[in-house]
Amino acid sequence: MTSFESLIRAVPDFPKPGVVFRDITPLLADGTAFARCIDAMVEPWQGGNVQAVCGVESRGFIFAAAMAQKLSAGFIPLRKPGKLPPPVMHAEYQLEYGTDRLEAREGTVRQGERVLLVDDVLATGGTLGAARNLLGQLGAKLVGAAVVIELLALQGRTLWPDNIPLHTVLHY
Repeated sequence: MTSFESLIRAVPDFPKPGVVFRDITPLLADGTAFARCIDAMVEPWQGGNVQAVCGVESRGFIFAAAMAQKLSAGFIPLRKPGKLPPPVMHAEYQLEYGTDRLEAREGTVRQGERVLLVDDVLATGGTLGAARNLLGQLGAKLVGAAVVIELLALQGRTLWPDNIPLHTVLHY
């Protein structure tokens, strides 16, 4: 067990019955544990010439921005619909408990820019898959992805390409 794993709280039947939500707010509230989590997420990418870190709204922003700072890279938000001024590109995806859409401003990623994709949880794989597709539309070179938590029973990793590294810190 990592030094911060005990700070992840399981919340049953949220946001709907049958879903066990993994609450990261206790982890975020502990400065030392949060720093250790960021270090664990960044470790595989150090020295990898990451130029930008793309975070998925909203909890992915927290981790991606901190990782971008550690990697001396830019931060690019991948937002929910209607949060960015046009022109935007978008990709739709299935959640464990519904559907949604991600958007990014055109021109925020330079053609061939080496980007790292970050989110808090890998569940069914729909969000990361949509983000990967969106980054491809933008012309990014995706060097990999990092998440804090992977929910193994939902098998989201099976939707992720084998040739792109996917780093997860905690598994449930």
